[in-house]
Amino acid sequence: MPQPPAVPSRVHILLASNSPMAVAIRRGPAKRVCTVGWNREKDTFQVGQWLKGRIYERRSDLSPDGKHLIYFAFNGRWQSEVAGSWTAISFAPYLKAVGLWANGSAWNGGGLFTSKNEYWLNKFTFGHGALRVPKNLNEVPFPFHESYGGECPGVYYVRLQRQGWRFVRYEKKANPGAYTLFEKAIGKGWLLEKTAHESQKRGLGHGCYFDTHCLKRENGSEVIDKPGWEWADLDGRRIVWVEKGILHAADLSHDGFGPEKILYDFNKLTYQEIKAPY
Repeated sequence: MPQPPAVPSRVHILLASNSPMAVAIRRGPAKRVCTVGWNREKDTFQVGQWLKGRIYERRSDLSPDGKHLIYFAFNGRWQSEVAGSWTAISFAPYLKAVGLWANGSAWNGGGLFTSKNEYWLNKFTFGHGALRVPKNLNEVPFPFHESYGGECPGVYYVRLQRQGWRFVRYEKKANPGAYTLFEKAIGKGWLLEKTAHESQKRGLGHGCYFDTHCLKRENGSEVIDKPGWEWADLDGRRIVWVEKGILHAADLSHDGFGPEKILYDFNKLTYQEIKAPY
């Protein structure tokens, strides 16, 4: 029988708002995931740690100073201390928990940083059993005006708007399903448009939540569709994006793209045991 096509690694990136640091959450194969630290000033990369399971990237966040990572993970080991799923806070880009809350389901979980020293936990309906409380960090109640429920959009959409993405509209259709449109002004007369899909009808390598992108002139005169960009954002004066598991960067001009540069190929990574240095 013919072999199915290879699926590139799936990559979602968390950008620190007040530092040049970022963390990429790289998935593939399906039950393997790792974190990769990215220094955006030097464009250097450091593999953090691997996990045999799943990290829900849309329920994760990086502190403004880039020092702490909050994430929701699932491995289905229901008899374990964390009951099969958990929220953790770690020192980025590693996964070893300095804060740990058992969840026991695939509902809710994760959270957001509200400052470098404060965080909110996504626990609207499913409580979190605290196993380890992080030192020098404080939990705060839900502080946001926007609310999109307790699942991935409830964390991800708030994070997008906190990072300068403007909510445009929400639409629900029978095919291809619901989606929420966001846009960000990226300079030189361009907008970056992000379509956040919520659909059971997805292509190979997509979960029920995935993003597509396009570039638009602010005056509406031109649209450049980028359906292969699974993640994209503005980084200083350049646009950065992931396509087929590879991180790219390019400057924008009034006429369009400058030269494209490959920054990192996440497809080359393979599972390895790595200990956190703390």
